[in-house]
Amino acid sequence: MSISVYIRVTQCIMGYKIVILALFSGFLAQIIKFFTHFIIKKRPNFNRLVETGGMPSSHSASVMTLSTCIGIKEGFGSPIFAVTLFFSLIIMYESAGLRRAVGKQAELLNLIVEKLYRKERIETARLSELLGHTPIEVILGGILGISFALAFF
Repeated sequence: MSISVYIRVTQCIMGYKIVILALFSGFLAQIIKFFTHFIIKKRPNFNRLVETGGMPSSHSASVMTLSTCIGIKEGFGSPIFAVTLFFSLIIMYESAGLRRAVGKQAELLNLIVEKLYRKERIETARLSELLGHTPIEVILGGILGISFALAFF
């Protein structure tokens, strides 16, 4: 195998390693949410493994793992790190802002439905109120992501 082919294969594997680490850090955040719910409520809720919202933010963990790995591999002064970090910060901002607002709207709509139909037995599906994150959830998710990348990269 020529040296250039070896370098290309190694770079490809390294790229996949970064993506896999980012996915695993998001999954770790979901597992933490599951066990936190289990400890608090004393019963398992397997939906917490796939639901959005909650502590820590899996979005923040994933994108900060990705950014940190890119920074380690390409250099924290590289253009690709700057691009990755920029989009990571946008994702973190949106998960705390826009998605949190949607969660608040779902909470209000659920309250309206309860008040309108309290005396009647109408089946209505409740909207998910855990769509977004509080700023602390986003920050701790980001810290989890950076720590995960530093531990495994």
